[in-house]
Amino acid sequence: MAALTESYVPADTSEPILETTVGSVLVDIAERLPDKVALVAGSPDPAERRSWTYAELLSDAQKVARALATQFDKGDRLAIYSANCPEWILLEFAAGLAGVVLVTVNPALQPQELHYVLSQSRSSGIVYQPSFRGNAMGAHLESILPDLPELKHVISLADFDDFVALGSDDVELPDVDPMDPVQIQYTSGTTGFPKGAYLHHRGITNNGRLFADRLQVDEDSVYVNPMPLFHTGGCVLAVMGALQVGATMVLMEMFEPGLMLELSETYKATHMLGVPTMLIATMEHPDMDTRDISTLKAVCSGGSTVPADLVRKMEEKLGVFFSVIYGQTEASPTITLAKEEDTPDDKALTLGPVLPQTEIKVIDPETGETLPIGQQGELCTRGYHVMLGYFEMPDKTAEAIDAEGWLHTGDLVSMDDRGYTTITGRLKDMIIRGGENIYPREIEELLFAHPKVADAAVVGLPDEKWGETVGAFVRDADPDNPATDAELHQYCRDNLAPHKTPKSWYRVADFPLTGSGKVQKFAIVENWEKGLYS
Repeated sequence: MAALTESYVPADTSEPILETTVGSVLVDIAERLPDKVALVAGSPDPAERRSWTYAELLSDAQKVARALATQFDKGDRLAIYSANCPEWILLEFAAGLAGVVLVTVNPALQPQELHYVLSQSRSSGIVYQPSFRGNAMGAHLESILPDLPELKHVISLADFDDFVALGSDDVELPDVDPMDPVQIQYTSGTTGFPKGAYLHHRGITNNGRLFADRLQVDEDSVYVNPMPLFHTGGCVLAVMGALQVGATMVLMEMFEPGLMLELSETYKATHMLGVPTMLIATMEHPDMDTRDISTLKAVCSGGSTVPADLVRKMEEKLGVFFSVIYGQTEASPTITLAKEEDTPDDKALTLGPVLPQTEIKVIDPETGETLPIGQQGELCTRGYHVMLGYFEMPDKTAEAIDAEGWLHTGDLVSMDDRGYTTITGRLKDMIIRGGENIYPREIEELLFAHPKVADAAVVGLPDEKWGETVGAFVRDADPDNPATDAELHQYCRDNLAPHKTPKSWYRVADFPLTGSGKVQKFAIVENWEKGLYS
């Protein structure tokens, strides 16, 4: 491609977009590779490791789909509130075959957060795990059921086999169109209310396939996946990527670095995906030097800033191709992905080249004009991958996707003459902790409701392990009778998932403000770095 003069990269159309659905890609690969191992449940106990061939995965997914079809109509929403497990993947394919829209729910959510997701999505059913890592998910769900009149079907994974038995071979599955909705994935909102990104079959199947192709995943590959399935990194990039091209996926229930290394050795992993905190923990684990993971060919990371030293260390020590991904849920999710030939600096300091069939441009946020090369502006993208919109939020959809179909990412970047962009800031008020997007407004609104808090500002504070951690700066309603840090921490934990709960608490008499009275969060961080807050 010739050197660019303006910050716009046209779509590379050399790779086709396929008119596929989640169900059709499983049918196709099961016909082509019926006896190939598709999925391994990478349980910590080897005796509990179940596996499925592609033919078995299709057969089981069809059974689940027929059971769904007895309870749900095409287009109904079905929530899945569970940690990683093979049944999650079976439900993903089954919902695709049955035309049911899967609402993915973080298993760490607390009752208030869960109620919002189920209510806003108007879910008519939920499949849930009774508990996970001390989170009493079944009890949470039971406590909010009286306030969810549209939720007709409540299915425990403990009774999953009984549910599947509801289906029979004579149950007909509906025709599903590639542009039909397939998932609602919730992204926390800057206003404090999460928005449900309404994704379509065509977007996630093609995005997973093009991601896998760029990462050189094929039917000879073994993909170890520690990414949470409720996130597009797990259910799209790993599931729709690896399984669509015929690879074997080893699914981890949850990330644990020692287990990651053992599974990689045992199953001769060729590919690995993880946010930087996962990869750093893996590199620092004492088993790193004793496990034979010489079969590893490529490692992919993203979700937060990837340190250049991590890229160099993994490429040099493991002899692998390290690729860095940039995307967002609303884009199904991949927008850019580094190539093998990119330098370590390009992989760590830029977002790399766009995927095929994807346009990007950098605009002036005020005027909407495309900027010259090298100038900072908002990154926008357009193509097959853009979501249908935010579920039942037309105003928010119009703010995110303009009349010409451009998705406005909210990230500030500059573009070089190759079309590689570099993140320079955010239009959105957002914290990225270990790959999880956290929107401060949600936490601030909760703190505002506490009787002992007069005002609060929540910011991301730099952290070597997580990239950023959540810091809360609080102005007490009565300085002589303040809430303790422990009290505020517990208050947040009772209402928010653990990763959203502030790690650090600071008391302030006032906040740095703009001329119009808005809190200057960048100034709070600068003052914190100077040690002005205790």
